Amino acid sequence: QVQLVESGGGLVQAGGSLRLSCAASGRTLTSYLYTMGWFRQAPGKEREFVAAFRWSARSTGYPDSVKGRFTISRDNANHTVYLQMNSLKPDDTAVYYCAAGFPPDWSLPAGYNYWGQGTQVTVSS
Repeated sequence: QVQLVESGGGLVQAGGSLRLSCAASGRTLTSYLYTMGWFRQAPGKEREFVAAFRWSARSTGYPDSVKGRFTISRDNANHTVYLQMNSLKPDDTAVYYCAAGFPPDWSLPAGYNYWGQGTQVTVSS
């Protein structure tokens, strides 16, 4: 089992920045083998892919909506994954979730085994 706890959300003005953290516990000795992803969900909308890091390939992925503004990174020593969000827009307002697993397609929520409880990000115009 892997437990994930997000933090760092809050209220920010458009154009501002936030850094979200996702602390992993449990089977952290092997957590570096997982793909780590960030998703978000706004009210009335489906859960949306935001970023992913695949350690085995040392690759990252982002949708066009956040590419160039968001950066995912991980600190294996502290078992933590980060999402740096810059140039935030009101459309980025959502609950942000981190996830871990071995998804064949890292952009799809169904492939992830573990999820955090989420952290609210609100961007005011």
